[in-house]
Amino acid sequence: MPAPPSSTYRLQVRAGFTLDDAAALVDYLSDLGVGAVYLSPLLTSTQGSDHGYDVTDPTTLDAARGGEEGWAHLVEAARAAGLGLVLDIVPNHLGVAAAHENPAWWGVLAEGQDSPYARWFDIDWSTAPLRIPVLGDEVGEDELQVVAVDGGHEIRYHEHRYPVAEGSYTEGDPVQDVLDRQHYRLVGWRKAGTELNYRRFFAVADLAGLRVEDEAVFDATHARVAQMVAEDQLVGIRVDHPDGLVDPATYFERLRALAPQGWLIGEKILEPGEELPDWPVQGTSGYDAMTEVGQAFVSPVTETAFTELYAELTGDRQTMHEAVLAGKRHVVATLFGSELRRIAALAPELDAGEVSTALGELACRFRVYRSYLPDGVADLDAALEAASQDPAVARTLEALSARLHDPEDELARRVQQLSGAVMAKGTEDTAYYRQARFVALNEVGGDPDTFGVEPEQFHAAQARRQERLPESMTALSTHDTKRGEDVRARLAVLSEVPQAWERFVRHFLEHAGLPREGVADRAFGYFLAQTLVGAGRIERERLHAYAEKAMREASASTSWDSPDERFESAVHAAVDAAYDDPSVADDLARLLTLVEQPGWSNALGQKLVQLTMPGVPDVYQGTELWEDSLVDPDNRRPVDFEVRRAMLASDADPVVDGSGAAKLRVVRETLRLRRDRPELFTGYTPVQASGPAAQHLLAFDRGGVTSCVTRLPLTLAEAGGWRGTTLRTGPVTDLLTGRELEGEVSLDELLGRLPVALLVAR
Repeated sequence: MPAPPSSTYRLQVRAGFTLDDAAALVDYLSDLGVGAVYLSPLLTSTQGSDHGYDVTDPTTLDAARGGEEGWAHLVEAARAAGLGLVLDIVPNHLGVAAAHENPAWWGVLAEGQDSPYARWFDIDWSTAPLRIPVLGDEVGEDELQVVAVDGGHEIRYHEHRYPVAEGSYTEGDPVQDVLDRQHYRLVGWRKAGTELNYRRFFAVADLAGLRVEDEAVFDATHARVAQMVAEDQLVGIRVDHPDGLVDPATYFERLRALAPQGWLIGEKILEPGEELPDWPVQGTSGYDAMTEVGQAFVSPVTETAFTELYAELTGDRQTMHEAVLAGKRHVVATLFGSELRRIAALAPELDAGEVSTALGELACRFRVYRSYLPDGVADLDAALEAASQDPAVARTLEALSARLHDPEDELARRVQQLSGAVMAKGTEDTAYYRQARFVALNEVGGDPDTFGVEPEQFHAAQARRQERLPESMTALSTHDTKRGEDVRARLAVLSEVPQAWERFVRHFLEHAGLPREGVADRAFGYFLAQTLVGAGRIERERLHAYAEKAMREASASTSWDSPDERFESAVHAAVDAAYDDPSVADDLARLLTLVEQPGWSNALGQKLVQLTMPGVPDVYQGTELWEDSLVDPDNRRPVDFEVRRAMLASDADPVVDGSGAAKLRVVRETLRLRRDRPELFTGYTPVQASGPAAQHLLAFDRGGVTSCVTRLPLTLAEAGGWRGTTLRTGPVTDLLTGRELEGEVSLDELLGRLPVALLVAR
């Protein structure tokens, strides 16, 4: 396969940061050492979209993001600087919230099955007309109107616009009569989970599934990207959510044929022990690497203390595995009725309700996102066995078993798509907000039932990575992470100070005014307390926005569909108490002081590890300095690149303080080294220290460069420091400090100025 870039730098392109802005940043990224600029989706998306994953026209570049002119400008600037371009694409769905902005969707609404675009969308035409869940609980007499426009008429509902089919309207016809003649029906928004007849992205009715398994649809929706490849403008492509596709393997084969020299990355979430399917790609978008790195900075010895404290204070004694199963069952019951209804119709010889129940439980029981038949049969069989504990479910699944194992059967295809959606919504967007034993581990692709790993386990994982996925992307922060990398680094310190954490959380739960009426209420209070420590004293409005999203995603004490005003008011009051109530604020300040320095140490350590471990490192925008972001949209807020330019130009001594200069030094030196001397990053060998604190050093040699980082810095300090622990090395230079070292080097000397070192042979 073609060589990947030395590294990537992710930019979120939007109306407030266009392709022209990206082009103006190329010189800074080049100076930083970046190998390729990694861009969020650029195809035309819903007007006002801040992320670009709701593409409305895959054949054009988004004018609001800079359009064709901006793209040409960026391509020219990147080529001049020797940087590649990597593009994030969205093959699974199109945005349909504003029907008039999506030519293909508009055509389907106007012409139904006769539209040339009808084959584009995953619609069950046997249950036509197409149902659009947009109406409020009550629709006033004048809210629906027929409006004359150039060339015909439209139906308007507030800001929503829909076509009127040719010949279906006579002047003066009542609007309801006109609606009844269309190829679609407008239905209540609450029916999205039960009555839709088109596939959605997860449970988002505004994102309609595409049928890219149809080669003609693939070609049409990838034409603009294919042009970029043909004109040698891209070095790589990142594919969003391949698990939503009917046949990811065939999709990637077609994409590989389209881009035979491209670095192809799939946004595939790998569960513990799961291997990437045999697709023609270089790897994943890096969540697996994120988990491996993060776990290395968590102390395994305090797991019991954290488990017992959480159970005592909240009453929640579930493991994350149990919480995930409950979360999956919740989303199956509340979000995926439309999908189960459609799948059940494929087995008309059986009772539809029994089929829905059985297949819903089957989807809940997958330990991985999905199977890829004929691959993944063992995972399917394990899920069938686990789901068959109920005799009625077992009988139904037995009747469907042969079909569920047939990769050509529409039933099996639909179930594979469903299980991935149930896993994502039930785990990341539900259980991870409900079960709060230690939220540093509750991350996309995470493994929260594992509480930290020792260096030996980390090394074993990297040896496997070097062997199997040496060109996979590695990441610490993305646009989808639940909390920024340095927020997790600060939280990891809590695993070293269980007593200090206990004092704070007891005080917070007692004095912050949160409801304590049930497990869910108390668990969210515990969740919020950790968020305050991880994020620190960020802007109050950001914490309020995060608290609202987190508690509604948990869907336990409140939800998006049915907000509980009493509970939400109490949560917001607790956020305010962390700023205004001296009792709570002072207690929080003491804990923040305790975790600040070791949190910075963890942040530098995990950054150096991620940038030098096997794989292609990605730096998410702005994270070359300290990162305090929470979940989206917080992690997409504007980045002050002028501050970063000035700091990079000043090249000040890397002091570990609030400026983040030390992190910038780590990023700059590592990215430049990976770009300029790739031959130093071709292997993986663990490096061991000698002495009483040897387990506090995580070090490895990549084939000429050795990374050395401090683990569990607070525990190390409390034990008396390195205490004569040494590392034997040949003649090397630490690129982070410029010092030359050789022989039996004291770790007090090696890691005295910075808690990390990057050693290159002289």
